[in-house]
Amino acid sequence: MKRADVFEFYRRLAETDPAPETELQYVNPFTLLVAVALSAQATDIGVNKATKRLFQEVQTPQAMVALGEDGLKQHIKTIGLFNTKAKNVIALSQMLIDEHEGEVPADRDALEKLPGVGRKTANVVMNVAFGAETIAVDTHIFRVANRTGLAKGKNVLAVELGLEKVTPAPFRSHAHHWLILHGRYICKARTPECWRCPVADLCAFKPKTQSPRGKEKRAS
Repeated sequence: MKRADVFEFYRRLAETDPAPETELQYVNPFTLLVAVALSAQATDIGVNKATKRLFQEVQTPQAMVALGEDGLKQHIKTIGLFNTKAKNVIALSQMLIDEHEGEVPADRDALEKLPGVGRKTANVVMNVAFGAETIAVDTHIFRVANRTGLAKGKNVLAVELGLEKVTPAPFRSHAHHWLILHGRYICKARTPECWRCPVADLCAFKPKTQSPRGKEKRAS
């Protein structure tokens, strides 16, 4: 995708949603970290349902450790891999207490050292909690970047580095959210809804899908 097209791509997404936000519900950087860690291989809707009551009771690493692994499992048992996730959340909470005075570090490398926290989770926390210009590549962003031609790559790191290289400065802070929301609601995995896509003419994906109504009209 040409540089001018990339700028226009983001400009249109920004025009559609000037101030995008994460759909995960959280109270502070710690609860955000927990929510993102829990969201691996799970939906934001499912995580929000599980953490609604949890985050009313637990908002600090100290409170999470006090709740304990079994107590945490009772809150998140509807989420996939909840046993492993509960173990990791308690462990990362203890590590925050032991090594960071109970605070979430505003440092990607330090975040990645926490149990159950990978690069994607660290990037989300850095972006949402601390305003860093990081791009967390999940399945949605990986698909959008490759399908549109915005930043093609064979793995998530290649796509992340590609997006960091091509994304214009004015759009870096919100790029992660625009791309994930675009992939979640328009540029869907099975059938992208090209007929209502604001950047369809800039996208490399062909053939463009037609609306169900358009197909009906052609058939008649």
